[in-house]
Amino acid sequence: MKRHVVALALTDDIPVFELAVPCEVFGIDRSDLVDPWYELRLCAAEPGPLSVRSGLTVQPPYGLEGLADADTVLVPACSRMTQCGPPDALVDAVRAAHARGARIASICSGAYVLAASGLLDGRRATTHWMNMVDFAHRYPEVKVDREVLYVDEGDVLTSAGTGSAIDLCLHLVRCDFGAAVANEVARRMVVPPHREGGQSQFAQPLARGDHRADDIAPVLDWARERLGQPLTVAQLAAQAHLSPRTFARRFRDGLGVSPLQWILEQRIRLAQELLETTDEPIERIAWRTGFGTAVNMRQHFRRFTSISPHTYRQTFRRPVP
Repeated sequence: MKRHVVALALTDDIPVFELAVPCEVFGIDRSDLVDPWYELRLCAAEPGPLSVRSGLTVQPPYGLEGLADADTVLVPACSRMTQCGPPDALVDAVRAAHARGARIASICSGAYVLAASGLLDGRRATTHWMNMVDFAHRYPEVKVDREVLYVDEGDVLTSAGTGSAIDLCLHLVRCDFGAAVANEVARRMVVPPHREGGQSQFAQPLARGDHRADDIAPVLDWARERLGQPLTVAQLAAQAHLSPRTFARRFRDGLGVSPLQWILEQRIRLAQELLETTDEPIERIAWRTGFGTAVNMRQHFRRFTSISPHTYRQTFRRPVP
């Protein structure tokens, strides 16, 4: 099995978090999960050493030539100076990598580099909510999505602000090796394998006195343990000691989705994990995940993933320690 190469294209004055997350996800040897694991390359997009905010410096072992044969090119957040004028050599290297078939992804304001290369023209894309107006003004051909944590357009992906670096990187692992592997990486990082809702929940603080998403966290845990059972908004509201209407409003305010949509997504993800890690018949998995029948599960599964449970199992079935 060929090692998947992730090339991280670094510019000067990079934020430390957006550098650290790809290093944590792709740069640590996790061959006990998948062998071989990723190869991470740190590639300088301009002469180094490069400064990292908070007073650090980094001397990448590769230049832009490291992007030439990479399977994934990842452009993390960049300084305002780089946003306004991305280095021509970096823009050309990203464009060339995409032309030969590499997957291109950006974290936060790294979307400016992708947009400058023309890769986002006519596509959905996102970036940090604080940059939305400026980004849309500079690149009117891009279909800016202000709500999501990340956008997957297949060969080109973009993510929102700082914390969604984790969401995007785990999504890439999920695409490459399946949900069970991505879930285990998330478990080791002590983060959720997938966050519900979009960045709109962070863009505008909730009004004073409103409950935060943390207030309903125990209800989410309670529901996850009972996905195989019938679940209603009234039951969840009772666990939160709220009326169904108030609970549904606070749930959407906190997570950006309705309670029933959240339950459906949790059931789909549990089904994905069972399809990957067990040999149980689809009928049994449908019962365990609360879909009741295999026909019902296939209908929702195909709508959510675009493929059937059988095809998903054939594609992602793998043992996980």
